[in-house]
Order: sequence, then structure tokens, then C-alpha cells
Amino acid sequence: MSSTPTVLFVCVHNAGRSQMAAGFLRSLAGDRVEVLSAGSEPKDQINPVAVEAMAEVGVDIAGQTPKILTVDAVKESDVVITMGCGDACPIFPGKRYEDWELDDPAGQGIDAVRPIRDEIRGRVERLIGELVGEGARG
Repeated sequence: MSSTPTVLFVCVHNAGRSQMAAGFLRSLAGDRVEVLSAGSEPKDQINPVAVEAMAEVGVDIAGQTPKILTVDAVKESDVVITMGCGDACPIFPGKRYEDWELDDPAGQGIDAVRPIRDEIRGRVERLIGELVGEGARG
């Protein structure tokens, strides 16, 4: 793994879960981790309820846009975290893959999205601890 690990978050639409995870990782890890996110079938905009849920905890993801998953993005990454995209993600030997089973915030209200957000934050904090070996304090 390079001195600055690269993490790629992937979900189908790259509009909710993967964007929230990327937002938390950028916010909590700063420049200690390179953050990418993408989707196998990206939407044209981020889920506004995900943006609202993240703003409640001081993380701004409003300026992000969903991106298409590319083979190059996977090749560049040390860790690839999928969130319900099934077999759409290319697999390369030597990469670390994790699948985070999380409810999809699409079409859900803020009360349903908050627990998803909080679950993602906990997982991101654990990931930072594994990658950079120190507690994530944000």
C-alpha cells in the first residue's frame, strides 16, 4: 500500500451511501487518505436527503457529483468498498475488497437516512483506524 492509501467507495447510483462514506472519510481522515467514489449506473445528482443528513453533522457533500465507475479507479485504489452494487465492480488481485451491507437511502425521508449515515460514520472511523493506525477524531 502506498504511503497515502486510496479508498474507492462504490454503489449503483453514487448518489447516497458512497457519497456519504466519501464525505466522512474526507472529513475525518483529511489528507491521510485519498478518497474516490463512483457508481455503476450513476444518477445525475446526489440524493438531497443524503446531503441534508450529512449537513446535520457538519459534513458538506453538496458540491459532489455522481461519477461512473471506471476500471482505472479500481486499479488506483488500495481498498474498494462496495455497497450493494453486486457484480458490477471489476476485481483485481492484490486489492482489499469489502462489501458494506447498508440500506439504500434513495426515496427515504431524513428519519430513515440518519441511522444509515450514523452506521456509515462508524464504519469509516474503523476503516481509518485500520488504514492509518490511529483513532479518527473529527
